[in-house]
Amino acid sequence: MSSLDHAIEGLLYHLKVERNRSENTLEAYGRDLRRFGVWCEEQGVVEVSQVTTAHLSDHLVALDRSDLGLRSIARARSSIRQLFRFLVRDGLLQHDPSDQLDAPRFGTPLPKALSQREVEALLRAPDRSSPLGLRDAAMIELLYSTGLRVSELVSLPLSAVDEERGLLLVRGKGDKRRLVPTGPASLQLMARYLAVARPQHDPEGRCSQVFVSRRGTAMTRQNFWQRLRQWAATAGLERVSPHVLRHSFATHLLEHGADLRHLQAMLGHADVTTTQIYTHVSRARLAAIHAAHHPRGGGPSTPS
Repeated sequence: MSSLDHAIEGLLYHLKVERNRSENTLEAYGRDLRRFGVWCEEQGVVEVSQVTTAHLSDHLVALDRSDLGLRSIARARSSIRQLFRFLVRDGLLQHDPSDQLDAPRFGTPLPKALSQREVEALLRAPDRSSPLGLRDAAMIELLYSTGLRVSELVSLPLSAVDEERGLLLVRGKGDKRRLVPTGPASLQLMARYLAVARPQHDPEGRCSQVFVSRRGTAMTRQNFWQRLRQWAATAGLERVSPHVLRHSFATHLLEHGADLRHLQAMLGHADVTTTQIYTHVSRARLAAIHAAHHPRGGGPSTPS
């Protein structure tokens, strides 16, 4: 017999030590599963062998009634399924009660992507005559040119930049490393930042990251997010985030003929199904273009 609490901590230890999951992932799993454990205890269920599919369904219904978002409920379901698969694999359970658990149904929203014109306006917004403005311009250009996650951008070490070949060695989720190409515009702007602006904030070169704050320490995600919002406002854009730039990178590549597998490698997706959502974005944009401009699509027609 194994208590739910013990089983949950066993899974979290497994994910941390053997699967090398990130701290954010562990926090999410822990939050979902401990909430599930508290709910089970309230139902008089304390052992994993007592949990039935009905219990799991009732728990998800309770989450829905608590006004938890559909995506949070879907993540909770995924965490619970991970727990019971782990218990069956380790021989602590013979049957997995989550096998028959229905998935919550909701549409997958298309990622927001900026138009190429909007990206150009954003890239022009920072004041490159100031050290901080030059840094921000280099960061925005690099993010759009590579599709990096913001965590990968701010943690990028100086040693990761191969200017000669136009490549970055990026450490992504699960400590997996990948080579990401970047363009000459991004490399030139980053080289200018490293030569002109960065030494003013870290004159002794103590920080190993490419991008530093005004105090000479590595940039944080929150700091960059705030700076990006300021420049987006200057460019007359709303709701621009680092993730929106990542979406824009992927969408624009596909619109110009990039291969899905190559895009998967550049984004660092473990599964190509994660990358496939961008094909929907491109199709949606093509449909909008057709509707706006083709005579049979509802757009302006040419008189005969």
